[in-house]
Amino acid sequence: MTNSSSRRQPNVIVFFTDQQRWDTTGVHGNPLGLTPHFDLMARQGTHLEYAFTCQPVCGPARSCLQTGLYATETGCYRNGIPLRPELPTLAHYFNEAGYETGYIGKWHLAATGDQPVPDRLRGGYQYWLAADALEHTSDAYHTMLYDNDNQPVRLPGYRVDALTDAAIRYIDQRKDKPFFLFLSYLEPHHQNHRDDYPAPDVYRDAYTGRWTPPDLASLGGTAHQHLGGYYGMVKRLDEALGRIRDALRSLQLTEDTVILFTSDHGCHFKTRNGEYKRSCHESSIRVPAALYGSRFTGGGHVTELVSLVDFVPTLLDAAGIPIPDHMQGRSIGPLLRRQAADWPQEVFVQISESQVGRAVRTRRWKYGVVAEGLDGTKHASSARYTEKYLYDLYADPYELTNLAGYDSYRGIADELRDTLIRRMTEAGEAAPHIEAASPVRSGQRRIREHE
Repeated sequence: MTNSSSRRQPNVIVFFTDQQRWDTTGVHGNPLGLTPHFDLMARQGTHLEYAFTCQPVCGPARSCLQTGLYATETGCYRNGIPLRPELPTLAHYFNEAGYETGYIGKWHLAATGDQPVPDRLRGGYQYWLAADALEHTSDAYHTMLYDNDNQPVRLPGYRVDALTDAAIRYIDQRKDKPFFLFLSYLEPHHQNHRDDYPAPDVYRDAYTGRWTPPDLASLGGTAHQHLGGYYGMVKRLDEALGRIRDALRSLQLTEDTVILFTSDHGCHFKTRNGEYKRSCHESSIRVPAALYGSRFTGGGHVTELVSLVDFVPTLLDAAGIPIPDHMQGRSIGPLLRRQAADWPQEVFVQISESQVGRAVRTRRWKYGVVAEGLDGTKHASSARYTEKYLYDLYADPYELTNLAGYDSYRGIADELRDTLIRRMTEAGEAAPHIEAASPVRSGQRRIREHE
């Protein structure tokens, strides 16, 4: 087939998973063969090796990926806050550029729970087959969404397959015009009402006890109970990615369609706090990410640190849509051309609900602060923080030894404190006061916490 990507606007698909760890993928060393389709896409396309969420909570992360703004700017600093209708989203930009826009799956930006999302809270998407909280309207083999008319639609099959079927129908019906499709799965997020990770039946026990990431092996949590089902969900998601790519191939749209694969945040299986995310650790903030199609085919291996807020300008740039000046991320396009000498050397993370926290992650260091005594469900930010975490990711990639408070690392902590304050102000926050961590005396070893 002749590549016609230069003769038309590329289609764009966002393949979005929920709570997927970066190390579930083969290209990141997972030995279980869970993601052959993602691995192939990463090798043949553009693999973003170091991709991070900017807010490890569902709703806030989604607000960032729709707008290109940090969560304190969108106003959705925690779950349960609707995205303001006046905020322009990906859909608005693609609508204006002549695309047909569609949303299928989990939205989580309307605060309607299991009730339909009114049109004004759908972020401008023209086609709608979604639920605000898909975890509350469906189960593994019982998928219920709402259509454009807010009528319930029940789809047969395992939930991943049901959404994938709907996406393939959408693509086939729009194959002759440019479309933007945001396909948002719930998997591998847990099923809330029973705190379980329900894989499809064929994979329910296929991966139990097979391989445990070192952080989970050391810290415990619920990994031994849940990791097998979680891996089974990842496996079926990867098969869904393969089905989408097969559909594009059969419709001769492979090179005319940009696919972004990523996730909203990771999962630490109750090792760092009392639930599954909402911390600054790699298990919460690092996600898999790759792009394929158009300029991203053959883009290679990108090792710069990128964030969810960078994906919005990246997709606009790929479609030839001007990037608004107010966006807080930047297109990765220059990274493909190896022309980004000024690319940031760190990513910035805002954390809510479990805490009011902030963090920066450089190639080597992780530095996190917490506003002691503030309720993370009631306060978006703070004027005062205290150092809580410092990890040397070269020596301690699984973040098992917290160096905050050690005199020998004071200089590093001071540099990272200044970097964090700079990134906070660049994101629109006021410059805070950050208290140093309590000193750890020479020869004393910090007790490993249930962080």
